Amino acid sequence: MKVKLVPIGNSKGVRIPAAILKQCNINNEVNFEVEKGRIIITSTKSRPREGWDKAFRLMHTSKDDALLIDETVGVESDDWEWK
Repeated sequence: MKVKLVPIGNSKGVRIPAAILKQCNINNEVNFEVEKGRIIITSTKSRPREGWDKAFRLMHTSKDDALLIDETVGVESDDWEWK
């Protein structure tokens, strides 16, 4: 899609159609990146778990990923009430 730049003070802007904003889950804020002569616009909400993979790898490497709570459940417990 080809669009014209519009003047905004000393800068220029681009009008992004509402359908594209909705499709990309963009509301009020975006991330701008310049990569190899390209402008990349991404939604700030599109990466809610960004960086978790690196954090989990670091936790595993430092052996800081042990369970804090025992995950086993006694199935023969007298406290259980089955309905």
